[in-house]
Amino acid sequence: MLTLLWLALFVGLIGILAFNRAPLWLNTAAVAAYLVLISIVGNHPWPWDVTLWVIFLGIAIPLNAPVLRRLMLTKRLFIRFQNTLPSLSDTETAALEAGTVWWDAELFTGRPDWRKLLAYPLSKLSEEERAFLDGPVETLCRMVDDWDVTHNRLDLPPQAWLFLREQGFFGLIIPKEYGGKGFSALAHSEITMKLASHCNDLGSTVMVPNSLGPAELLIRYGTEQQRDHYLPRLARGEEIPCFALTGPEAGSDASSIPDKGIVCKGNWNGEQIIGLRLNWEKRYITLGPIATLLGLAFKAYDPDHLLGEQEELGITLALIPTYTPGVEIGRRHFPLNAAFMNGPNRGHNVFIPLAWIIGGPEHIGQGWVMLMDCLAVGRSISLPSGATALAKKAALTSGGYTRIRRQFQRPIGEFEGVQEALARIGSNTYVMDAARKLTVSAIDRGEEPAVLSAVVKYHLTERMRACINDAMDIQGGKGICLGPNNYLGRAYQTAPISITVEGSNILTRSMMIFGQGALRAHPYLLAELLATRNLDPEAGHAAFDRLLVKHVGWLASNAARAFLLGISRGWLTPGAGAIPTRHYYRQLSRMAAAFALTADVCMLVLGRSLKRRERISARLGDLLSYLYLASATLKRYEDQGCPRSDLPLVQWGVEDALHVMQSRLDEILKNLPTRTAATLLRLLIFPGGRWYRPPADAIGSHIARLLMQPGEGLERLVAGVYRSADPGDATGQLEDAWAKVIAAEPIERKVDEARRLGSLRLHWRSNLIEAASKAGVISSEEAEILRQAEQARRNVIRVDDFEPQELIRATDSKRSLAPEQTGGPHIAHDDEIL
Repeated sequence: MLTLLWLALFVGLIGILAFNRAPLWLNTAAVAAYLVLISIVGNHPWPWDVTLWVIFLGIAIPLNAPVLRRLMLTKRLFIRFQNTLPSLSDTETAALEAGTVWWDAELFTGRPDWRKLLAYPLSKLSEEERAFLDGPVETLCRMVDDWDVTHNRLDLPPQAWLFLREQGFFGLIIPKEYGGKGFSALAHSEITMKLASHCNDLGSTVMVPNSLGPAELLIRYGTEQQRDHYLPRLARGEEIPCFALTGPEAGSDASSIPDKGIVCKGNWNGEQIIGLRLNWEKRYITLGPIATLLGLAFKAYDPDHLLGEQEELGITLALIPTYTPGVEIGRRHFPLNAAFMNGPNRGHNVFIPLAWIIGGPEHIGQGWVMLMDCLAVGRSISLPSGATALAKKAALTSGGYTRIRRQFQRPIGEFEGVQEALARIGSNTYVMDAARKLTVSAIDRGEEPAVLSAVVKYHLTERMRACINDAMDIQGGKGICLGPNNYLGRAYQTAPISITVEGSNILTRSMMIFGQGALRAHPYLLAELLATRNLDPEAGHAAFDRLLVKHVGWLASNAARAFLLGISRGWLTPGAGAIPTRHYYRQLSRMAAAFALTADVCMLVLGRSLKRRERISARLGDLLSYLYLASATLKRYEDQGCPRSDLPLVQWGVEDALHVMQSRLDEILKNLPTRTAATLLRLLIFPGGRWYRPPADAIGSHIARLLMQPGEGLERLVAGVYRSADPGDATGQLEDAWAKVIAAEPIERKVDEARRLGSLRLHWRSNLIEAASKAGVISSEEAEILRQAEQARRNVIRVDDFEPQELIRATDSKRSLAPEQTGGPHIAHDDEIL
C-alpha cells in the first residue's frame, strides 16, 4: 500500500508539472527531490534506492546535456525525421511563407490565453467610412432592383455602373494619395455585406476589384511607375480590372497552370526589345467580359537564356490592357442565373514588354508568393462578408415571415419544427458575424491570416448555404416561386458559387485548413522541418535537438492537460469572461488540449501519408475551425457588453461547436490506422466518456422568439444589411407587414376572447372584423388596424405569377448595355454570349 502511495505521489508530481508546462530542468530537479525524499523516509532496501538513482541519472544526464543528448538520443531521430516529415514543393513552401499566424497559433498550443483574445481591440468605422455606408452605399442599393438585374437585364442598370465609378466603389482599398478611399478592412467588409444583402450581383461587382486583383497586387508589389499610372485610373473607374488565374486544366491545383510566357525578342513601338510572348486560356474570371485591364498569371520560360542561365522562371504576374493584339475577351459565362460579369478569356501570341510584369522584370517568377500573400487577406474579407450578408437576410426575412404567416390559426413560428430551423439560422448568423468581425479586425491590425482566411471562407460560406436552405424550407412556396416579390430565390440559386470559388470548399476543408495550419501555426513542426532541410547537417541537427526537447515536453503537457481537463470536465483551468459564459472557456481549453495532442499524434503516426489521408486531415481542420468560431462567438458577446438577449445565441453557437468537435475527435480515433495510438488517445481525451450534447430545445425556442420579435437583440443580429422602408420593395413590404401584424395582435386577442365567451357570434358569411366592430368588441380605429394588418399580411404571403409570354424575355430586354450608355467599357450583348 505504501509503495502505491509513493507511486501515486510521483505520478501526481509529474502530472502537475506537465499540466503547467514546467521546463526540463525543473522537471529534473523535482524528480531528484522526490528521490531524495523517498531515500530518506521511504524505508526501502538500499539496492532499490540505488537502482532508482541509477535509472534517474542514466536518463537525466543525457537529457540535460545537449552534446550527449544529440549523440545518444536525437541523431537517429534527426535522420528518421528527414525521411518522415512531409516534403514541400516550391508552391507549398510559398503558401506556408505567405501571410501570418495569429489566434490560430494560440489554439495550436493547446493552452489558449483567453485574456489575450478578450483584450484584442476590434476595428471601428471612421466617420468617413460610416458616412459612405449611410450615403453612397444606401443610394446605390436604392438604384438597383434585384429582379430587374437578374431577370430582365442580366446586368446592372447603366446609372448604377456610372454611380459605382463616380463614387469610387472600385477604389475602396486604394490609398488616398492615388485617389482611392483608403478604407479599412472593416469598411470593405461592411460595404460588401450591405450591397450583397440587397443584390448579390452588386456585391460581387464591388467585391472583386477590392479583393484579389490588380489593385492589391500593385499596392504591394507594383513599381512606382505602375502604381502612378494605374492606381488613379482604377480608383476613378476608368479601368475595370479582372484577374485571370483559373483555367480549364488548373482549378483547385492553380499552381499547375499550363499558360506560358516565353522570353523572346519582339517589335514594340517600332523598336526591338526583350519581352514575353504569351499564350493562355482562362475561365470563370469575374468582371472579365467588361475588363479593360487584365491581371494574368502564367509560367515564364527563358529557353534562349536572354535573361540568365535559368530556363524555367516560375509563375509570373503581368498587367495587360485588354485591347492588346491577340487578347480575346468579352464572352460571358452564365453561373446559376447570376448576372454579375463573369467569363473566359484567351491570348494567342500576345507580345508584351517586361515592364508589364507586376513589380517589373525583377519580379519574374515570384507570382505564386505574391498571390498567396494577397489571397491571405482578400479571401478573409469578400466571400465571408457576402456569406454573412445572406445569412443575415435569411434571419431577418425568416423571423418576419414566421410571425406573419399563419397556419392552424397560429403564426408558423410557434411550431417547434419551424423553431428548430429558425434557431439554426439565428445562431449560425451570430457565429458568422462574430468570425467576420474578428478576422477583419486582425487584418486592420496588420495580420495576414493565411490559415484563418481558409477557415472563414469555408465555414462561413457553408453556414450561409445552411441558412438559405433553412429559410427556403420555412418559407416554402414564397421562396421557390421567382419574381419581384421573392427575396430568397436568387440567393438559393447562387449559393454554390461562393462554395466553389477562391478554393473549392472540398479542397479547402480536406487539404488546406489543417494541411497549412499544421505546419504554419504549430509551435515547432515547421521549424523542425526547416532544421532537417538545413544544408549544414551539424547546425540542422543542433537546431532540431533543441526543438525536439521542447516539442516532447509540449506533447507531454498536452497529454496531461487533455487527461486532467477531461477528468475534471475543464474545472482545473481558470475560466474567463462573464459569469454566464465562463464555463465555456474551460471547455474550449479542454478541446484545445485534445486537438493539439491529437494533431501531434496523427502527424507522428501518419507522417507524410497524412497528406493523402484527407478525411482525417479534414476532421483535424474542423477541430481548429470550430475552436476559432467558438472563440469569436465568445469574444463578440463580451465586446457587446454581454447583452442578456444574446446569451441563447452564444449558448447555441458554443455548445454546437463543442458537440461537433467531440464527434470529429471520435471519428479520427475510429479511423486512425494505428490502433494502439487510437486507444491511448481515447483514454487521454475521453477519460470520462463523451458528454457534450447538442444545444437544448429550450435554447432554440429562445432564439426563434428573438428572430420573430423586433427589438435590440434582432437589430444587433442583422445590423449592416440593407433595410428598405419602401413597401413596394419585397423586404420593405415584409417589414411593413411585420409591424402591422404585431400592432394588430392585441386587438385579435380581444376578438378571440369575445368569441370564446360567446359575446361575438358569427354567421358563416360574416366578416369577422366588421362583425366585431358592429358588436362593439373593437373600436372603428382598431378595426382599421386589423384591416391594414390583414391586407399587409396578404401582400407578403402572395407569390408572383405571370402570363406565359411574360416569362419569355425579348432579345432587346436581355441586352447588356453598350459603352455609350454606361459611359464605361464595352459589355458584350447577351445574344452573343448565351
